[in-house]
This record gives sequence, structure tokens and C-alpha cells, in this order.
Amino acid sequence: MASVADRHDLYQRSVQEPEPDLLFINRVFRSHFDRPARLLREDFCGTAATACFWVQMNKENRAIGIDLDSDPLVWGREHNVSQLSDDQASRIKLIQGDVRDMGHELVDVTIAFNFSYFIFKTRAEILDYFVRARATLRPEGLLILDAYGGPDAQRTYEELRECEGFDYIWDQHKFDPINNFGLNYIHFEFSDGSRLRKAFTYEWRLWSLPELRDILNEAGFEKVESYWEGTDKDTGEGNSIFTRRNSAVDDPAWVAYLVARR
Repeated sequence: MASVADRHDLYQRSVQEPEPDLLFINRVFRSHFDRPARLLREDFCGTAATACFWVQMNKENRAIGIDLDSDPLVWGREHNVSQLSDDQASRIKLIQGDVRDMGHELVDVTIAFNFSYFIFKTRAEILDYFVRARATLRPEGLLILDAYGGPDAQRTYEELRECEGFDYIWDQHKFDPINNFGLNYIHFEFSDGSRLRKAFTYEWRLWSLPELRDILNEAGFEKVESYWEGTDKDTGEGNSIFTRRNSAVDDPAWVAYLVARR
């Protein structure tokens, strides 16, 4: 089963949930500017699943998706954009290139999700990215990032999660606490015992929320807010409800959003 599996399809089915992300974006954007966001830029867009969902949400929505790797972009055009109506497809533009070197019209909101910007390992690199991202926003614009952390993020282990038809395995393979560098893999395992190993590889720096807020402020953003995930009382797990917080209790494994106002 692993030999015929499609890694991009498996990733979308096990990792991505565009709808709750985009509902959060709409809610936060309206809270800042009392109007809807219409033009979204998805950085490190991969197969552009989120950008495609965005143009489906409203007939006035447009999206720009940017990724350095041609492979997921080709797959996204063949499997995601192709499922859109002609009108919806006309409102999405996919670009192969570096997110730090883009020239296009100013956007309402830029997103960098699935911790993709962690690829920038030095302060100078991530500051440069934030400065350039800010420059592509309209005066009433937001940069929205997700982040994760906690003690569990700073150790080596494998976490298995059952999905429909396969198992998703998150492998924190190495972690360097001096530099906060991690080497992580995603594997997929199937009922016949076969495994698609190292379907995706991530070499990145685990950035903390205070570090990110400070660098966003240095990049010129007017205001940076933290949105913390709540906890389900029955399971003790995250409940996917994010609220603005200035502090939080200790959590071994957390996920949060940062919202930076231009």
C-alpha cells in the first residue's frame, strides 16, 4: 500500500483543516478592521489547499499561493485547483518562488501555517522575512502565523495518530537544545504493515512566542497578539478554540496563533 500511496493526499487528509483556520482568520480580521478580508496570501502554500478553500468561501475572495518547491504546486494544480469552478480558479494565483522575494499587489492578510516559517533558523533570516511580509500588506493588513512548543516539542519521540485508512506518524527525530534546531519527519503506515518513511522532512528552528513577538515588533508591526488554544475538560486535549491571551498556564505541548497588525 505504501508503494502506491500519494504523500500529498495523505498529508492533506491527516494534517490540514482549512476551514477552521480560515474561520479564525475572518473572525480576527473583522475584529481589527470591521470589514472582511478579501485578498489572502498563503506563504509556503504547498498544495494550496487553504488558498483553494478561501476562494470557495466567498465569490469576492481572491488568493495568492507561494511555494519554493514545484512538486506540491504541480500536485495542487492537478488535484485542488482543478476541482474549482472556472470562476473560483480565476481568483487564485499560484507562484513558485521565495516568499521573501515577491512582487504583487498588496494583500489583506498573509498566512504562514504548519510552522513552515521555522525554516528560517537565524534571527536575521526571520526578521528579513517578517519585514518583507509586512511590505506586501495593505495599510489595514494582518500577518498570521501558527506556532507550537512546550517541553514535549523539545525531545525525541514518535507520535502515532489513526486516520481513515492509514496511520500518521510524527517523528521528532533529533533535537539540539543549544540551538533549538529540530529534525522531524512525517511517516505513514498502512494496514498491510507497509510504511511510507520520511514522506516529509523538516529541518527547522523551534522559535518561542516571546522571540517571535519581539522580532515582529522589530520588523515594524504595530501590534502583535497571541491566541492560545483552550483545553477540552473531558479529554485534556486542545479544543481548537483560540482566544486572545496575555499569559497562559504551563502546557507540555501547545499550539498557538500570532496575529501581527501592520
